[in-house]
Amino acid sequence: MKSKWFVLFSVLIFASLLASACGGGAGGAESGGPLQSVGEGEGALSIVAWAGYIERGETDPNFDWVTKFEAETGCMVSVKTAATSDEMVALMNEGGFDLVTASGDASNRLISGGRVQEINISLIPSYSTIDERLQNAPWHTVDGKHYGVPYSSGQNILMYNTEVFGGETPDSWNVVFEEMTLPDGESNKGRIQAYDGPIYVADAALYLKSARPELGITDPYALSREQFDAAIELLRQQRTLINRYWHDAFIQMDDFTNEGVAASGSWPFQANLLKFGGAPIDKVVPKEGATGWADSTMLHVDAAHPNCAYMWMEHSLDPKVQGDLAAWFQNIPVRLDACEGNELLGAEGCVNNGLNDFDKIQWWRTPTSDCGDGRMECVPYHEWVTQYVAVIGGR
Repeated sequence: MKSKWFVLFSVLIFASLLASACGGGAGGAESGGPLQSVGEGEGALSIVAWAGYIERGETDPNFDWVTKFEAETGCMVSVKTAATSDEMVALMNEGGFDLVTASGDASNRLISGGRVQEINISLIPSYSTIDERLQNAPWHTVDGKHYGVPYSSGQNILMYNTEVFGGETPDSWNVVFEEMTLPDGESNKGRIQAYDGPIYVADAALYLKSARPELGITDPYALSREQFDAAIELLRQQRTLINRYWHDAFIQMDDFTNEGVAASGSWPFQANLLKFGGAPIDKVVPKEGATGWADSTMLHVDAAHPNCAYMWMEHSLDPKVQGDLAAWFQNIPVRLDACEGNELLGAEGCVNNGLNDFDKIQWWRTPTSDCGDGRMECVPYHEWVTQYVAVIGGR
């Protein structure tokens, strides 16, 4: 029995076959433009994704947005989990994958590097339901061309141990950057963590924007040499306080539960799971604001399964999928109507996940030498990488 997707697009199959014959399986770079129609699925789909982004009920049977998709389309989904944006870029450069759920600090690199192809949003009927603030966002849209479909967004919150802070709510990122005595009477030294990705330099810059206004930082992703050097020096100072540089969410949760960690930048995913599980944990967006990730599903330039990929991109915007993902990962749906009527998410789920903090967030993007104001003297990402590796290594 043919899937509903095949029935929906059957009138366009012939054109699709012609496009494939003329322009390669992906219908993208080789044919000079994006896929023009969606045909029958190829039977498989491979996705590079953040942990927890593509669930099939194996962890919790309540969270499964893969099984139904496979049954309806015949596209069998395989997932390669990546822990950092740099790992995602490396995997896409290596090839062999169809899709990636890329954050803004990876997506522009993939676009400029020619590793992803333009998306024909007319083949994604639900695209118009996406939050208007995300539909043409610069981390997936270049020169009016779309290279990704928004999938999820969230903030890098300050997670803290409420027993350590007593009745106080920390209101500044200074608790993870400056040595101090915490409300429990003990130093924060050895009790804080930091994200181990180079994009964390932006968190230091965001803090310095308020802490050292004489630096003149306006954009934490467009840093002059002086501003960048100040951020790196702050991170070197922070290293003396660090318990662990983290990228594995579950290891970080264990550290807060069993290793005495008091505060760290984190994701709502960790903070909410710990709090709902009864741990003395809470989260806050401090007065300086926060960085955040807005992730897009992007199609590899040489994708072997473009039809299944387009089917998945449409499926990913289903309100039930978006609501379930928000409940599982504690993020914000890219279509806001998904916040309503989802049993797993609950009435206050989106607000609890940071819906009302959108304007406080500085969304991840890849730093380049282009400062965005006509100057071409900002510090590019490759220097963020080398300098942050040096910081972590104690150099």
